[in-house]
Amino acid sequence: MGHYVGDTLHILFRDFAYEHNGSLRMANTNIGDTTAKTFAELLSGPLMDIYVGESKRHWCLHRNLLCYHSTYFKDHVAEDGKKKGGKLELLDEDPRAFELLVKWLYQGKIDDVSDMPIERKWDYAFACQKLYMLCDKVILPQLKNFAIDQFRKGCFEAGLVPGPEEMKPIYDKTPRSSPFRKLVSKIAARQIMDPDAQNDAGTYKMCFEGNPDFAIDVINAIREGAGGTLFQDPTEGGGCTYHEHENGQLCDAG
Repeated sequence: MGHYVGDTLHILFRDFAYEHNGSLRMANTNIGDTTAKTFAELLSGPLMDIYVGESKRHWCLHRNLLCYHSTYFKDHVAEDGKKKGGKLELLDEDPRAFELLVKWLYQGKIDDVSDMPIERKWDYAFACQKLYMLCDKVILPQLKNFAIDQFRKGCFEAGLVPGPEEMKPIYDKTPRSSPFRKLVSKIAARQIMDPDAQNDAGTYKMCFEGNPDFAIDVINAIREGAGGTLFQDPTEGGGCTYHEHENGQLCDAG
């Protein structure tokens, strides 16, 4: 997407991501629908060095384009300008997710999981989960919607759903109002209630621990999915079910 330009990052440049009054003119159309003139302007000016993941995988991206898409990058540019640098580190993020973000920044789209062979669908769905969390951080709501759509489609077409290991980061890193929380809690609730599934509530112990919101969301999802059906009144009838017994014996106590 570019090459290292050294000191040119320090040169003053016309920033096409802003109106003349200094406020950010955020993208409100698909980047692929912009005029040739606008797109050329967005690909002018300095580049920004971005390092992603533990391996510090390196990208050099157009700063105007980054600011055009997100206030997160705009704010970083403003802060970075005080230090006269041109670097951003996202070391807690997944490079596979950032690859998808880069494609969307420049093309306005990401790959469609329906076009992939079955053996790649789940890996791509999981990458889209990572992309969603990345977009939550860098404030890209439109791409978040694309990511969650591809995640759902990938799960459905692969015939797989996320386990507790994949669900826990969603609750660790997203706000309480996140639609992705609603999605995974409903998946967990359905797995718990499915008589043909191997999962029960204990499967999600690692999610319940330290994430009371997960427990609340799953219980509410089960209640919603039960369609108003009540359990049998546990205070009615014989009490043997609630007695302690030895060797599996039953009792006649009422």
